[in-house]
Amino acid sequence: MTTQAAAPMRIPRPCHFLMCPPTYFDVRYAINPWMDPGDPPDRRVAMEQWERLRALLVDLGHRVELAEPEPGLPDMVFAANAATVVDDRILVSSFRHPERRGETAAYERWFRARGYRQVRRAGRTNEGQGDHLLAGGRLLAGHGFRTERESHPETGGFLRRDVVELTLVDARFYHLDTAFAVLAEDTVMYWPGAFSAAGRRRLAALFPDALLVEEADAAAFGLNAVSDGRNVLLPSGAAALADRLRGRGFEPHLVDAGELMKAGGGPKCCVLHLHHASATPWERRPNGHGNQRLHPAPAGSARSGLGPAAATAAPDARADFRVDRPDRAA
Repeated sequence: MTTQAAAPMRIPRPCHFLMCPPTYFDVRYAINPWMDPGDPPDRRVAMEQWERLRALLVDLGHRVELAEPEPGLPDMVFAANAATVVDDRILVSSFRHPERRGETAAYERWFRARGYRQVRRAGRTNEGQGDHLLAGGRLLAGHGFRTERESHPETGGFLRRDVVELTLVDARFYHLDTAFAVLAEDTVMYWPGAFSAAGRRRLAALFPDALLVEEADAAAFGLNAVSDGRNVLLPSGAAALADRLRGRGFEPHLVDAGELMKAGGGPKCCVLHLHHASATPWERRPNGHGNQRLHPAPAGSARSGLGPAAATAAPDARADFRVDRPDRAA
């Protein structure tokens, strides 16, 4: 008789997130297959769904800051597309579609107003954390529908991280964060059908123990998930995926994001993870989710690592980064 291995103990880490309320959220144009101006979202319901997401993140002990929404920018709620943030270095997005380009200046002002010292606007089309996810110390960089492949050298150099290029091939999964999610430092999940054959081979080599998701769960935005290493927030339509996550030791939290999904965005699209240069100490106290609540040190303190005060002046770019291009090697 074989004994099933116990799921590993997952430890949550304190996170610092940026969100933007859906005050002006709407679907006035169609720039991805999910958007239909003839089926507009209910803004009141969208605000309620967004607020429940924000409140859950706070309840789990994370720090959530808010950007001020601006009229005429209905997609500004999808803060993950605002920038890529690594070690307090901010590469602000340059959007492909004219409808979203006003968000660049709005988010750049937010970062500069808070004293971040290393802020650069991307020189080529680059849609931030929507297409750039930090896993195992490297940046996974998607391209094919939004971010330009030619932007990756700038990203790797400015953020001083090696880059692994991944070509997206299914327009439903137009950003990397709709097809791939980082669950913990060395644990990921993805739907293979969203990637080119070379990309699938590269992911299999990098993450042999990845959780491979079914197409139905991917199409329910199950991969557009926010994880702190233990708690995983994902759309309520991905209940089957939630069961699989429990089997791997994670604690899934199903959230309703139906109105936001009308614009092609789920929980992760609404959340920009601000990766800081130093780890954050915290206290652990019980909360109502069977976890221990994380209590980061005060922002701006010498120990917090939660703001620009933690960043130190650094060279503008790194020359020795590597861009891994599996498709070109195929």
